[in-house]
Amino acid sequence: MNRIKRWTMLSIFALLLSGGCSGGESGAGDAEHNGPDALTPAVQTVGQPSHEPPPTPTSPVPANGAGADSASGGKGSSVTAPGSTADSRPADTAVRPGETDESNWPVYNGPIEHIFFHPLIVFPELAFDGDRMSQGYRDWFVTVAEFKSILQKLYDNDYMLVDLASLFDISEKDGAVTVSRKPLRLPADKKPLVLSIDDLNYYQYMLENGNATKLVLDENGDVATLTVSPDGTKRVARDAEIVPIVDDFVREHPDFSLHNAKGVIALTGYEGILGYRTNETESPNIEAEKTEASKIVKRLKETGWSFASHGYGHLDAQKVSLERLVQDTERWKREVEPLIGPTPIYIYPYGSRPETLSDKFNELVGAGFRILCSVGPSPYLKLIPGVAMMDRRHIDGIALETQRSRLLPLFDANDVIDPIRAKLFSDAKQAAR
Repeated sequence: MNRIKRWTMLSIFALLLSGGCSGGESGAGDAEHNGPDALTPAVQTVGQPSHEPPPTPTSPVPANGAGADSASGGKGSSVTAPGSTADSRPADTAVRPGETDESNWPVYNGPIEHIFFHPLIVFPELAFDGDRMSQGYRDWFVTVAEFKSILQKLYDNDYMLVDLASLFDISEKDGAVTVSRKPLRLPADKKPLVLSIDDLNYYQYMLENGNATKLVLDENGDVATLTVSPDGTKRVARDAEIVPIVDDFVREHPDFSLHNAKGVIALTGYEGILGYRTNETESPNIEAEKTEASKIVKRLKETGWSFASHGYGHLDAQKVSLERLVQDTERWKREVEPLIGPTPIYIYPYGSRPETLSDKFNELVGAGFRILCSVGPSPYLKLIPGVAMMDRRHIDGIALETQRSRLLPLFDANDVIDPIRAKLFSDAKQAAR
């Protein structure tokens, strides 16, 4: 079995057995959040209390991370998401001609919602066709119609997209890296929302089960998708994936985004990125694939999108050995980072994180990842020296079908769920009997 097929099978089994990227309701973040005996941490925390004791002075965080890579010594300097045009200027920056004066906006100090999706189901008849992938698609994906409805409800409920990296000041001085919250000013009626997309790689199994094929540039030079319908019809579409849908929505509703922020795209590398097989190093087409992928990355950054590492091989950081995690991280930085640029954000596959300040945790931080995102049931943000830890809510079939009350601060699942979801799944199960 060649390497590509092996990785494809692994990704399928991971999706079915482990619940995609969300880790279900046993996400790593959940373990910290619940219970009456939670400790009050001696660090800045927004959201649920933590069971985790504060770090001790004998448990240092490595300093050779994103700040060390991106900043010089002396008085120290700061880094944000490299390349993204989501504006990360301080709120008290002088107003430019034609801009809104934000100086009178209040500083927001409440919880910050962070939600994530997987690539959208474009063809439900393929996703819910009764094969061995159908249950996984019902559980861990949403349809195009569902996503569009969710987006509208979030806007109606006064949420505003913010850039994740721009929430923090990551500074390095004399070899020590600090991470702190930047003041976040929003209109008085708005609430911040971070959006992220996991696995926008378009793995082989996705191409066979109703997702789009790849990201492409349309005739206007904007990011769209290439879709292939069940009858083989190819189409460049702006209504078949999160990126162009959000781009168009923000264009129509500019008050849905702060400084043109869109979202974070979390990428693995084992089947390339964004639909381009940049992993096939022996292929004669490898340079062409990298060139095309780089064009997409450039345009994404120009239009307010940023990137995160999702590990090279989508490994469970909590379960794998330190040696394997190191190898995986090095390969991601060797093959993926040159295409998307450095990023301070690491989004744990399966939402499964190693123990804070463990060797594996410190390995990720030492590799430059200062914003570490897991999965949890509600907003959660905790800062420790040199690191920000944040939880994300999974928005998928499980959440829509079984967690309505939990989602109510965002939207009512009854208002957005696609009727075709249950119908096609039920029809396929009956046909299989």
